[in-house]
Amino acid sequence: MVEIIEHLIHNMVMERTLQKTIPVARDSWIGIDVYGEPDGPALVIVPGVMSDARSWGGVATALERWSTVAVVNRRGRAPSGPLTDDYSLDLEVDDAIAALAEFTNVRVLFGWSYGGLISLHVADRTALPHVIAYEPIVRPFAAHALPELEVAHDARDRDESATIVTTRIAGMDVETMEALRADASVWETLKRLSEPVYPETVALNSAPVPSALAEHAGRVDLIVGGRNAGLAPYGTTFDDVRRLVGDAETHVLVGQGHMAHLEAPRDLAALVDRLGGRTPEEPSAR
Repeated sequence: MVEIIEHLIHNMVMERTLQKTIPVARDSWIGIDVYGEPDGPALVIVPGVMSDARSWGGVATALERWSTVAVVNRRGRAPSGPLTDDYSLDLEVDDAIAALAEFTNVRVLFGWSYGGLISLHVADRTALPHVIAYEPIVRPFAAHALPELEVAHDARDRDESATIVTTRIAGMDVETMEALRADASVWETLKRLSEPVYPETVALNSAPVPSALAEHAGRVDLIVGGRNAGLAPYGTTFDDVRRLVGDAETHVLVGQGHMAHLEAPRDLAALVDRLGGRTPEEPSAR
């Protein structure tokens, strides 16, 4: 838990090369944090719920095999724009496609959790050479917590929203929760990131489950944390996604759970490098 807290704090000040802001549908906008070259052979990262571009700085800077690493700051989290009233999973897919259009040579689209589902849907609508998804989620997920999330959302009670996510959905124990709350900076970050969690969870559970995913991807790799494999909630929803992706290869990040990007960013980056990076004889791009 100390490692999670340290990475949450450090990644908030991680340096980047530049930050783009692009308009997206329904009068909103998204930011894109770019590491490395502005437009080289690229890996694009789509974070999930309770996460933003800053929290992926540790992974972005640890990746070695792309000239450009771009992290999308999805709508609903500052400094990106609002979700908008007609928010849906389809809008998220549109946003991700708009982000990809900012780069001329996207080699890999990587998504985490809800971002993994978004990325797999992108590959249903546009051809992509390679998609990697870490513990993607799919309907039904966290539907049991929607009534509580709605009450907290309507009351603008971010403390309660963050508590519901960490306990009722993620299943964190009392000791872990106490450690998170003990650091005011970390808990404030979680409260801030919880603001869009209710409409995001509604959108996830309102979207129809397709018969297949990532049908236009040249290759799909799915990653599950070793601590979650086969276990609810993340391991079981991972298995549901796995059945929807025909030729995907499955990989286990040993010793890790859902928050590998915070607990072990270098380990996660090394696995992504291995799955999608250069061939052994090629020099490092960054």
